[in-house]
Formats: sequence, C-alpha cells, structure tokens
Amino acid sequence: MERTNWTEIEFILQGLSEYPRAEKFLFVMCLVMYLVILLGNSTFIVLTLLEARLHIPMYFFLGNLSFLDIWYTSSFIPSMLIHFLLEKKTISFTRCVVQMSVSYTMGSTECVLLAVMAYDRYVAICNPLRYSIIMGKALCIQMAALSWGLGFLNSLTETVLAIRLPFCGKNIINHFVCEILAFVKLACTDISFNEIIIMLGNVILFSPLLLICISYIFILSTVLRINSAEGRKKAFSTCSAHLTVVIVFYGTILFMYMKPKSKDSAFDKLIALFYGIVTPMLNPIIYSLRNTEVHGAMRKLMSRHWFWRK
Repeated sequence: MERTNWTEIEFILQGLSEYPRAEKFLFVMCLVMYLVILLGNSTFIVLTLLEARLHIPMYFFLGNLSFLDIWYTSSFIPSMLIHFLLEKKTISFTRCVVQMSVSYTMGSTECVLLAVMAYDRYVAICNPLRYSIIMGKALCIQMAALSWGLGFLNSLTETVLAIRLPFCGKNIINHFVCEILAFVKLACTDISFNEIIIMLGNVILFSPLLLICISYIFILSTVLRINSAEGRKKAFSTCSAHLTVVIVFYGTILFMYMKPKSKDSAFDKLIALFYGIVTPMLNPIIYSLRNTEVHGAMRKLMSRHWFWRK
C-alpha cells in the first residue's frame, strides 16, 4: 500500500466534542491547573538552584522531576486548551507526532526517575553513614542521565515504528491529545507488531515499580528496627512524599489500564486527563507540604526579594 505524504495528513482530536459545555468548564479548570504546574515546578527548580542547603541528591532528582513535569504538560496542554474553544479540532501529522513523542518520553523518564529516587531514599535510611559517599555528584548525574536516556529510547522506538505505518481514510483520534495507541489504530494496515511493542514498552515502564517496591521493603525493615518512636517517625517522613507521588502516579496508570473499558469512553478520557495534569500539579505541592528545608528556602528567597525591593 502506498503511503500518504505526511504533509497531507491531518488528524481530528475528538475530545469531548459531544459535550461542548463540559469542554468550556474543562478549559477553565485545565488553564488554572497548568498555571499552577508552571508556577509550582518553576519555583521548585529555582529554589533547588539558589539555596545551598538543597544541593543534595534528593533535591537534584526533584529538580529533574519538576523540569520533566513542565515539559510533559507543555507538550499537550496549550494545544488542548485551544481545541477546547474550537469546533474543528485538527492537528497536523508532524505536530501530532511531536506531541506524542515528547509526552511519551517524559512519562517514560518519570517511571525510571521515581525508581532512582526510591534508591536514593533506600541509601539515606539503610546506609546513612555512607550516604554522602555512595550518592556522590557523579553517580547522581549518571542516574539522572540514565533516566532521561531510557525514556528517550523507549519513546523513539515506538514513535519510529508508528510513523512508518500508512494512514488513510478519516483520521479521528478519540482523545484530547495524540496518544500512541490511538494513533497506530488509525493505520490502514495490520498493527499487531506495533501493539506488541507498545505492550512490551508498558511492561518495561512498570519494571521500575518492582524496584521501588523492593527498595521500600528494605526501608520498612530498617525503620522497624529503629528503637525510638521519634526515630521511626523521622525516617518515615523522609519517604512519605516520594511514596505519595509513586502511589498517585502508578495508581492512576494501573486504574486506567486494568479497569474494564466502558462503552462510553468519556470517563476514560477524563481519567487520562487526571493522570496527565493533576499528577504534575500535585508533585511540587506534595514535596513542599511538610518539608521544613523547602519552607526555609522559600522564606529566605522571599526575604531577599523583599530586601532588594526596599
């Protein structure tokens, strides 16, 4: 079959076109959340760069996570907001592929990065005296680079296989954004191989969850051996934020993939929206909520700003 010229292909993002009032509500809600994502994650990055007390591995990885969340949401939210206000929600082949590959890269990277952060917490609690030696600057950079590299390679493999498919007919994507499985299903050829590769990619993305669970088994074992209640509480508090982020991140994905598919997919789209927007918005809030070091850095930054204004 002859492939259509990429420049001639245009996709229609269906979203919730059948519920125009809902789309107007979603526009306001998603705009507010996107601004919170940009503000919260940008502030966190600035704090980790400017405050010397935050120049430790945990905040280095958190800075990577914030940077990742900004890029992930910026890959699809601006265009999605525009589509909420338009009747004809079209996107070119090139823009669709870029949106799909960037968001998939960021999602894949976050899976690995969360496992890296779990290892950091494992070393901090199970080997506190050797923490600064084990988690040196070089290792932290290598682990962050590994996260980004694996995320990019996973996305690149699936994207290259997807764009080689021939497309024809009415190209309607039943989603708010260009999602890889919805994208390949539009191809006018057998996509069994692509579906297998996507399934294998998803299995690979869940393997970091196993590493996270193993890390927390060791952490729990170590914490329970601490004699004082205050010591146990302090040890748990250093992991609570990361554990909360992991539960929200993987919990939403598991709910999306393991629940029975309903005939009306509007609910599935809203769950995907929750996963794509709410999680990046919550990350800086969760890590800042009861973190005295972040609170101190924020007060210090604000006092500097106030001093220069005076």
